[in-house]
Amino acid sequence: MESDILQNLYVFLLATFLGLEVIRHVSPLLHTPLMSLTNAISAIAVVGSIVIAGEQRTTLSAVLGTVAVAASMTNIVGGYMITYRMLVMFKKREPKKS
Repeated sequence: MESDILQNLYVFLLATFLGLEVIRHVSPLLHTPLMSLTNAISAIAVVGSIVIAGEQRTTLSAVLGTVAVAASMTNIVGGYMITYRMLVMFKKREPKKS
């Protein structure tokens, strides 16, 4: 049991550092499509967390599943808001009429 936790922690830390390096080296022109991809991945996380929360095997799994649903939905909504703001920045503005 303890070795499983340590192994999962090790994988989590490696994934975190790898993710930071990958994101850091992304061209600024690709950030909007990257945010859309991240939103799609977060949608998969929502489905998984709903399944975990819905099983209710233990009280802890139900609580953690509910927290995961809330965190994933916050991530999705925030991602769409940021993506929308970035797309608005690239729209052509109409010239001011005097």
